[in-house]
Amino acid sequence: MSTTLDQRTVLPPDESELREELERLADVLHARTVDRPLTRVARLVGPDGGQVELPEELYQLLLQVVDDLNNGLAVVIQPSNAVLTTQEAADLLHISRPTLVKLLERGEIEYHKVGRHRRIYLRDVLEYDERVRHEREAALDEMARESAHDGTSDRMTGFISTR
Repeated sequence: MSTTLDQRTVLPPDESELREELERLADVLHARTVDRPLTRVARLVGPDGGQVELPEELYQLLLQVVDDLNNGLAVVIQPSNAVLTTQEAADLLHISRPTLVKLLERGEIEYHKVGRHRRIYLRDVLEYDERVRHEREAALDEMARESAHDGTSDRMTGFISTR
């Protein structure tokens, strides 16, 4: 269906025929959630015709993967206990490797050493990313609240005076 970079990364399809196939699959998956949310059990049919029921969590994951590919996004599948190098973790967080190393040394993300090399569990990187996102949102909410109470939002014109 799609091009793979390695065994865990799936790129969205380039060919229009494959894109149409993906759109049809998305329509079928979404029809179940719209028409009959949980009354029907999704089944996976193998090449030999054998069927197995899909647990709801796995169905939702499949739905998310299909939606992402359909929207032109690549999908990476990685086990949660995957061990990352510092460069892989930095790439995942969209920061430089030296910045990541500083975070590790400050204890903001757990890591372990293999020889002299730092290794980080994927779950720890994702937990840090989620924690920082929540902290950012809380800080922005607080700034908005303060701005609303001190009247500065009333005086803002959208332009910043530079002189």
